[in-house]
Amino acid sequence: MRISSLLVVILAVMLGVFGGKAISAQDKYTVQVPGGLAFAEFRGFEDWAVIAISENGGKIAAIMGNPAMIDAYKQGEPGNGKPFPDGAKMAKIHWDPKKQEAYPGQPMVPGAQHDVDFMVKDSTRFADSGGWGWAAFDYDAASDTFTPSNESSTPPQGHDAKCGFACHTLVKNRDYVFTEYGHR
Repeated sequence: MRISSLLVVILAVMLGVFGGKAISAQDKYTVQVPGGLAFAEFRGFEDWAVIAISENGGKIAAIMGNPAMIDAYKQGEPGNGKPFPDGAKMAKIHWDPKKQEAYPGQPMVPGAQHDVDFMVKDSTRFADSGGWGWAAFDYDAASDTFTPSNESSTPPQGHDAKCGFACHTLVKNRDYVFTEYGHR
């Protein structure tokens, strides 16, 4: 009886230690905006081509596009009056800036990651939001995890795939896309 009680305690401790590590080593592709887009829908975004770089609200951002998005930009969209095709996707990674003091001119470069935002064109799935779905995920460096952005995030975000629609109506005439393709 005494050995089985000790075994139960040892197993409980092991489960707590190893289970906690499994939770802290979250697979980012399992995270989803409630009622909206999943991180997994943008698998491989880290390797997409750069559309443009920006600075906004004290954050440095790289805006990338999947091949369908890049091809559309190269064909002149949205300036040519055509909408982006279904399947076009964008990712925008924000970082807190940091100064590279040892480099000439002390440039500001990406520091700690802040969040990542996504857009996907699917005119059937998102017919009531200009054909686009949006998602934003906050990044926590201490736990190396992402969580869906919400009203307490910076900037505040809604809880579904239409969270970016209100803001993006400002560029309805550009198929709801702010970012211009940077000249190369």
